[in-house]
Amino acid sequence: MEENLIITPKTKVLQLLEAYPQLEDVLIEYFPAFSKLKNPILRKTVAKIATLQQAANVGNVKVETLINVLRKEVGQELLEYADQKQAKTTMPQWFDPSKVVMELDVAPMLDAGEHPVSQVVSDLKNLTKGDLYLLKAPFLPAPLIDKATSLGFENHVVVKGEDHFEIYFNRMD
Repeated sequence: MEENLIITPKTKVLQLLEAYPQLEDVLIEYFPAFSKLKNPILRKTVAKIATLQQAANVGNVKVETLINVLRKEVGQELLEYADQKQAKTTMPQWFDPSKVVMELDVAPMLDAGEHPVSQVVSDLKNLTKGDLYLLKAPFLPAPLIDKATSLGFENHVVVKGEDHFEIYFNRMD
């Protein structure tokens, strides 16, 4: 156990929980959707690569608030943040649900113990400019969104409920 881990926005969720197991309950209390971390598959996949910055985006809270809640719980010095950039909340001009040509609900794959990244990346590579891809998920797959962004895709997230997210992807080039 790595109890001297300094909690930052770049800290991975799994790394945090391994160093400070007591923070699992804090995360779940702060974000009820994080109760899914009790699922061993999600814990090994999503928590291993998701950062606290991404978790804050999922929970729609300021990352500095999340970091300081966690730091306070383990007795670390609180951070002062100045002029943090805010997440975009406006709907992009390209967003038009009628332009969805492919969609994937990842819940059945996750329930079967499969990881949907390969399928999503393959689908996105076949997307034509101007057409949209819809990904439905029981949580915000921040690492997958980051991967799609690195491949040249924009996204727009619609939160339908605590465990229902719709992520629309659009090819930028």
